[in-house]
Amino acid sequence: MSQSVFTPFTLPNGTTLPNHLAKAAMEENMAVSGHLPGEAIYRLYRTWAKGGTGLLITGNVMVDHRAMTGPGGIALEADTPLTPFKKWAQAAQSDGAHIWMQINHPGRQVYAAMGGDVLSPSDVALDMGKHSKLFGQPKPMTETDIEELIQRFTQTASKAVEAGFNGVQIHAAHGYLLSQFLSPLTNQRKDQYGGSLENRARVLYQVVSAIKEALPENIAVSVKLNSADFQRGGFDAYDALQVVKRLGELKVDLVELSGGSYESPAMQGVTKDGRTLEREAYFLAFAQDIAQHATMPLMTTGGITRLAVAEKVIKAGVAMVGLGRALAFSPALPNLWKTHP
Repeated sequence: MSQSVFTPFTLPNGTTLPNHLAKAAMEENMAVSGHLPGEAIYRLYRTWAKGGTGLLITGNVMVDHRAMTGPGGIALEADTPLTPFKKWAQAAQSDGAHIWMQINHPGRQVYAAMGGDVLSPSDVALDMGKHSKLFGQPKPMTETDIEELIQRFTQTASKAVEAGFNGVQIHAAHGYLLSQFLSPLTNQRKDQYGGSLENRARVLYQVVSAIKEALPENIAVSVKLNSADFQRGGFDAYDALQVVKRLGELKVDLVELSGGSYESPAMQGVTKDGRTLEREAYFLAFAQDIAQHATMPLMTTGGITRLAVAEKVIKAGVAMVGLGRALAFSPALPNLWKTHP
């Protein structure tokens, strides 16, 4: 049995993860009143921690409670009580795992029934066919809105560190707000935040820079990025490569490559543009190409359920293997792989 998946792995910031296996973000929707984590979340993360996964990345934690993707979501803002988040971090770290908080703003991917703010770079509504009316009409963001957004991401990241989390993952994939800025399909702005890729990526770079400046060096700062939107005319693999190169210059510790959005759910193995994804490790081919040019470690997630596939990911030059549904079904999967390879 190859031990490569189970050996410790050191990030660019000098911290060492117990192994190359990560629980990728899955939106738990298990918050208690006030958009806070509670006993159910603590119990769940204790279970994952015992299961042998080295890095646990939380489901979406929103930077603004006025924009939630659904009921039961968690939000962490400047005035949110920190005790529940401290308990969450402690539960996840109980068996030596590291925990990173995924921080996010859904932008236009907000259900109309939820109310709240539906922000986006432009006023392009979701095209979900007969289900389109389930989502609110987005309002183009002003530059003041963008400045507030950067501040919110930075505040949430700082509060996560205060609560004891080992790092943060900035969600810029799956059609959420930062991803909407990156995609020419949703970003039709004419100002400094629209047009060229450099302009469309400006908000992401500003968020990363502000967070890096605010956090201690031993705290991991990572980004979740689409390898492509899998929609014709959208953010594509060439764009992803340029953004990854720039994130390297900003000293990001890890980039997780995923793909798709609500309109084209490639992260579930389905695309709108008709492309066929692998049955396992959906985005490995994209990640392998980008890994040849990236200066930071990469992670890929999507349909990985077997040790042989996890080892294939590592051998392809991708440092971290993201597991989602496999850990939902079998929280102790890494330990099982170790004992029954």
